[in-house]
Amino acid sequence: MKHGSCSTLVVVTLCFTANSLAQTTDSADLAQQLTNPVASLISVPFQLNYDENVGAGRGDRYLLNVQPVIPFSIAEDWNLVSRTILPIISQDGVVPGDGSQFGMGDIVQSLFFSPKETTASGLIWGAGPVLLFPTASEETLGGDKWGAGPTGVVLKQSGPWTTGMLANHLWDVAGESDRAPINATFVQPFMAYTTPDAWTYSLNTESTYDWETNQWSVPINAFATKLTSLGAQPISVGGGVRYWAEQPDGGPDGWGARLIATLLYPQ
Repeated sequence: MKHGSCSTLVVVTLCFTANSLAQTTDSADLAQQLTNPVASLISVPFQLNYDENVGAGRGDRYLLNVQPVIPFSIAEDWNLVSRTILPIISQDGVVPGDGSQFGMGDIVQSLFFSPKETTASGLIWGAGPVLLFPTASEETLGGDKWGAGPTGVVLKQSGPWTTGMLANHLWDVAGESDRAPINATFVQPFMAYTTPDAWTYSLNTESTYDWETNQWSVPINAFATKLTSLGAQPISVGGGVRYWAEQPDGGPDGWGARLIATLLYPQ
């Protein structure tokens, strides 16, 4: 082989390797952004949960949470991050003698005012209101109450690690008087590790304390996701298991499962 041809081959090989490394790094960075609830990243997660032994009938429930996250730049140094949870529920045997139900649950809307830059100590944070809308399509799928309260999140990203906590509190402010009152605190500590090839391993709890009944609901979730693409569309897919360490009367019991698919729209 001539020296000129050899040099060309080396250059092409080095360029291909550099591009592959850059794409891998970009994918890992994007995957880690997903672990930040107030990142400047438009995403649409579809989170399918399965639980059993639910309700007085000890039935099964599938819960699909559609959770679009949309950041808006509202000032030079500030974002407003909208996080919506739209639940679609399918359950069977949960209500004794009432068969199965399918439809929409109550929507939860959170708004976080968040600085675009981290603090001097490397913390990322956001705070704002959380709202509950009585959008359930059937009486058994929602609480028939309007709710409002504060929400906040704080986290730190150090190397491949992300650790933090998201919390909110909801009180009912209007709705049907014959339905159960709402006075509940939600606490979600979370930890995630993202690898150079864009795998993310996560552990969290999504705990709720009901101040009316003095009962905890504590599912522990462990799952893994992988950032990939469908053509030009970045998507994160994965799944895992959950275990109900504590549950209220009629709450889910034992083990459950979770599948996740998230569409990403980098800005």
